[in-house]
Amino acid sequence: MTQQAVTENALWRDYLELTKPKVVALMILTAVIGMCMAVPGFVPWQPLILGNLGIALCAGAAAAINHIVDERIDQKMARTKKRPVATGRISQREAIVFATVLALLGIVILVVWVNTITAVLTVASLIGYAFIYTMFLKRATPQNIVIGGLAGAAPPLLGWTAVTGEMHGHALLLVLIIFAWTPPHFWALAIHRREEYASVGIPMLPVTHGVKFTALHILLYTIIMFLITLLPFVTLLSGWLYLGGAVVLGLIFLYWSIEIIRGKNAQAPMETFKYSITYLLVLFLIMLVDHWLLGPVL
Repeated sequence: MTQQAVTENALWRDYLELTKPKVVALMILTAVIGMCMAVPGFVPWQPLILGNLGIALCAGAAAAINHIVDERIDQKMARTKKRPVATGRISQREAIVFATVLALLGIVILVVWVNTITAVLTVASLIGYAFIYTMFLKRATPQNIVIGGLAGAAPPLLGWTAVTGEMHGHALLLVLIIFAWTPPHFWALAIHRREEYASVGIPMLPVTHGVKFTALHILLYTIIMFLITLLPFVTLLSGWLYLGGAVVLGLIFLYWSIEIIRGKNAQAPMETFKYSITYLLVLFLIMLVDHWLLGPVL
């Protein structure tokens, strides 16, 4: 392989990294779940393929803007110092052009081949994460994750509207689940990385109020999240299979939250963070299996 080929391959990987593909993949999964839950049978191919493509492109654009805005912070944090903009492998100008192209392509696809309401909600989500959260809330308040989490919780709603063309209470319930999941997910990581956040002046809750205060709030939000995850069963969106899965997964999440409060396991915050990702993934997959095997309760 020639040196030029190696360079081109590395550049391709850098641009892919700029979109935070793992985060976008989880978002698209929840968007697909939203699509599937919106209809009794199979999702039509156009919203399934083009809808998710448009949502993914806009999500990737928002992630790229996050890299641009956080360049100086990323350079000082061990977790992010090797990011392409932070290292200079991709310049600010190149990243801005890339993000703009992704956003425009995503919006055009959604407007032309999906529907206007999905395009509008996707743009609102992009603005909420890339600008309101990244540029302002992240540096302004320890409640940044709580307030800014709404933008990251939008994909199930986007998936639902892509298929139906309208908002529905059940779609908003799916958003509410992710919204309640976001604080314990990120605060667990923030406890583990609190010294790094403090060094770059980001007012995460463990930095401004301490670990014990944050641990208590992780437990409280986990309890709230647990109760919210029961609502799909209560509102007849999902059946007994989902309820059983939600209870088991929620109890495990509560266990890890209590472990953080006990303070006897130094790895508990990071283990909670890792489990929270598995939790959300499995919870939504069980919801989908319940929907397909048992059908809508209504």
